[in-house]
Amino acid sequence: MLTDAELTVLGLVAERPRHGYELDEVVAERGMRDWTALGFSSIYYVLGKLRDRGLVAEVPEKRAHAKAKKTFTATEAGRKACAAAAEAAVAELRPVHQPVLVGLANCPPERLPAALARRAEAVRDRLAEVRRAAAAQAGAPPVVRAIFEYSIAQLEAEAQWLAGRKI
Repeated sequence: MLTDAELTVLGLVAERPRHGYELDEVVAERGMRDWTALGFSSIYYVLGKLRDRGLVAEVPEKRAHAKAKKTFTATEAGRKACAAAAEAAVAELRPVHQPVLVGLANCPPERLPAALARRAEAVRDRLAEVRRAAAAQAGAPPVVRAIFEYSIAQLEAEAQWLAGRKI
């Protein structure tokens, strides 16, 4: 079983060989930090775990100096594991633990309207950001556009839910 961070990194190196800095750029560019816990500091750690499991390998190359960036690619086993884990992640419903639900269950009634108003504003702002990022990815592969479309649909659904709250 792959963690979300492992699947994300493995999927990106399965697209094409990449080094850690490039992985970080793609993660930021595609808005992946919004839906997976993958910080820059953990990318090489995840690559190391995937390498130790035989799912990625360092691309042999002649380096001009010792500090040159290591580039990784998915192995055949890595491509198979990535495909299986990605298919399962798409097909299977899994519980999502949303902090907002814990907050709703425990927020004092007198503080709830203000909290919901702040959340509605944050959702509107985030929706605008994701729409701008999606527009910048107009030429991206269909799966990348689908990720943005899904995120937009989720935010629109939450905005609609928040608009209907009369608590």
